[in-house]
Order: sequence, then structure tokens, then C-alpha cells
Amino acid sequence: MFLTRRWLVFALVVGLLTWLAVELGDWQFQRLAERETANTQLARNLDAAPLPINELLAVGRPPNASDEWRQVTVTGTWDEENSVVVRYRTRKGKPGVDVVTPLRTDQGAVLVDRGWMQTDNDGSHRPDLPPATDGQVTVTGRIRLDATGDSTAVTDLSTRAISSKQIAKTLPYDLYGGFLDLVSESPTPEHALEPLPLPEQSNGPHFFYGLQWWFFGALAVFGFFFLAWDERRRLREARASAQAPTVSSTN
Repeated sequence: MFLTRRWLVFALVVGLLTWLAVELGDWQFQRLAERETANTQLARNLDAAPLPINELLAVGRPPNASDEWRQVTVTGTWDEENSVVVRYRTRKGKPGVDVVTPLRTDQGAVLVDRGWMQTDNDGSHRPDLPPATDGQVTVTGRIRLDATGDSTAVTDLSTRAISSKQIAKTLPYDLYGGFLDLVSESPTPEHALEPLPLPEQSNGPHFFYGLQWWFFGALAVFGFFFLAWDERRRLREARASAQAPTVSSTN
């Protein structure tokens, strides 16, 4: 029975589907392991004590990816005239922008995302930005990596994503690689922007997706053997019915 063409094709299809489900499940668990490793590194960086900026960043050199979200401290003066607006930053359904201002130091300048403010996001005009603190300030910020792609283009001190390489082209001085998300500023600014959110640290849905794919694979195997058992049972019943003696009645 099971060597018929129909059952051989059926077995091949079930085998391929089971193999695919197992592979997809393994892939999801690999993604989970990668996410857990990244979250461990992220938690370590978030909890690390701040270091002087020159210990982790350098002018003209991108930050190490393993240092993202670590805190650094830097002292300098704000170059408010060259503040860059980062458009299309929505929070809780409200349109707004991030305000990125260079902080000039003796070694160069570092871009600091000072925070978010609510405003129109249509890009037709530059919003009025809250003034930065005059004079020397000391900033603590978290290291961020540059964005890439067309969204980093800077036009009229406005962009959709932050890249120190692109913004450096508009400035008359050198920049540290990457940029900082502002954590604190001393002295405390009179016109503070809304603080920037920390990254999500969940492991995502990979564990349940992996189990789901393995369940589909097991279900395919179970379904195949159940149908095979049911087919065999019906054949046995048919044979038994055919071999049963015919009982005739006489009047």
C-alpha cells in the first residue's frame, strides 16, 4: 500500500515540510541567542560608569560597535548656530524633531542629540529651537553609531537620520565619530528638551516562533502517520468485509 506513487509523493512532501520547519525553528533559536548576547552587551554598556570622551571616541574615527550606549563625559561650548534638526521623530502619535548641536572642545567637536521637541514635521520650515546654555558646559552622553543611507543627507541644517560624516561636511571644524544622546548637562539648561529613550532590551518573539515552527514539523509527521494508520485500518475492514461469509435466510 505504502509503495504506491501517491504515498511516496505524499511522504516526500511531508519530509520536505518537516525539514523546512526544523530549519526555520533552528534559525529562530539562533536569532534568539544573538539577541540574548546583544542584550547582555547592551545591559553592560548601559550600567558602565562614564569615561572621558577621549578614552572611547576619537576625531574622524567611528566608534566601536561594542561601545554603543556607553556613557562618556565631555566639556566644551555649544555651537548653537550649527544645530541640526532631525525630522520625522514621532512620540506617542505627536510629531516632532530631535535637536542635534555640536559641542566644541579643544580637540574637536562632538555631535550631541540634546533631545526631542514637539513641532510640525512637514519639513516646510525650520522650527524655533530652544536656546542652548551659554558658556562652558559639561555633558554626559551615550555613544551612538552613525546612521547610513540616503536618509543621512543634510539640507539646510536638516536631516532624517544622524551621521557625523554627513554633518561634518557642513561644518568648518573636525568632528568626533558617531554622536551622543544627551544624558545630563551641567549647569542644568534653562530650556531642556525631552530626554531620549533607552533601547528596548527584550528578547523578542524568537523563542515562541522557534517552538511554533518545530510544532508545525511535528504536526506534519504526526499527520502523515495518522493518515497512514487510518488508510491501513480501512483496508483491513474492507478485506474483512469481503471475506465474511454471506448469511442467507430461508422462508
